[in-house]
Amino acid sequence: MMHRREFINKSALLVGSFSFLKFSDPLFAAALTDKVQRISHLTPEESAADEDFWAWIREAYTVSANIINLNNGGVSPQPKVVQDAHIRNYQLCNEAPSYYMWRILDQGREPLRAKLAELAGCSAEEIAINRNSTEGLNTVIFGLDLKAGDEVVLNKYDYPNMVNAWKQREKREGIKLVWVDLNLPAENDQEIVSLYSKAITSKTKIVHITHIINWTGQIMPVRAIADVAHAKGCEVIVDGAHTFAHLDYKIPDLDCDYYATSLHKWLCAPFGSGMLFIKKEKIKKVWALLSAYEPDSENIHKFEMLGTRSFASEMAIGNAIEFHKMIGIKRKEARLRFLKNYWVDKVKHLPNVKFNTSLLPAFSAALCSFSVTGWKASELETKLFESKKIHTTAIPLEKIGGVRITPQVYTTLPELDRLVEGIKEIAAMSGPPEEKPAEKPKY
Repeated sequence: MMHRREFINKSALLVGSFSFLKFSDPLFAAALTDKVQRISHLTPEESAADEDFWAWIREAYTVSANIINLNNGGVSPQPKVVQDAHIRNYQLCNEAPSYYMWRILDQGREPLRAKLAELAGCSAEEIAINRNSTEGLNTVIFGLDLKAGDEVVLNKYDYPNMVNAWKQREKREGIKLVWVDLNLPAENDQEIVSLYSKAITSKTKIVHITHIINWTGQIMPVRAIADVAHAKGCEVIVDGAHTFAHLDYKIPDLDCDYYATSLHKWLCAPFGSGMLFIKKEKIKKVWALLSAYEPDSENIHKFEMLGTRSFASEMAIGNAIEFHKMIGIKRKEARLRFLKNYWVDKVKHLPNVKFNTSLLPAFSAALCSFSVTGWKASELETKLFESKKIHTTAIPLEKIGGVRITPQVYTTLPELDRLVEGIKEIAAMSGPPEEKPAEKPKY
């Protein structure tokens, strides 16, 4: 746990770093500075329970007053300061599109790249700005030189878009996919690492790891797996869609070769914004997904040849970074864990309720999946919305079928109390309502 004095010093530095927000929204910047200073003497764990502070954070969003959104893991709403920046940029672009997009806003990409690199703990020369995790990871998956017989290790619960990308390479080029079958929830890092280690052979070239498995919120021991993979001569790809701006870490801590994330999830950046990291010395060997002037260039910019893009939303990522830094990653992670534990502790004793997520802090954070005996995942999702107007997502998968709950920093305790009411009511019923057809997972 961070010592109180160290945390106070770091909070003071953060309060002085809101220059971008001061310029774009001085009143909001002043209010937020005051709120952060008021709790700066608290540890992250203490501040996680300060409802006055988090009520103010709630007011910084424009979320529905009629629907309780507990599927923030799919995509998070943006605080108003990010929305306003996006709208201002969009209106500016419409005054003279090619001028303001390519000659004005595009000049902000390098400062933005530097901000992202600082947040990620790496060099700006290793960061490409794109649209989401799928685009970033597919860039790497399709850009690596592999030949028939080369092996890739991945697990059955990796994200479908990435699994399908690997299956396409398997079908087209004859590479071999080696599957790790996890028993979720898992609560022994060494057992997980051992499964990956046993799957690696002399033909293995790539080990693909999902940092937090989206279905259940399982936190994977990425660094330990990466160490084993590197020791055996393999490269490591990490899907960080659910951990960036959620857990307190820097990309180099993972020692992966390739990494991608979606900034519209836990960072609360504009929809369709993402980031790709490639170690500097690896850039040259990765082919760009879309055509580039120099496909074998050592410049990370070759992965940004998207043609016309939304400069308006891209530049608003900077506001999301400042808002995130204001809260502070340690404080934010502590609050997200606090919210998960709040509702879980109120229903975990119910005999008909089962969790598909470990409740130990080392293996889960904000995301948590539960099921109720006799109920299909789709039925649970429907019932919670119909009876409590709570929006969730169903996970109708074998062995881990249920409903995934993902709060965000704007989520309130009364909203979670309503979730608890809904779960208790469902658990008390002898069986589900009229049978409904199973649904495909909603991400």
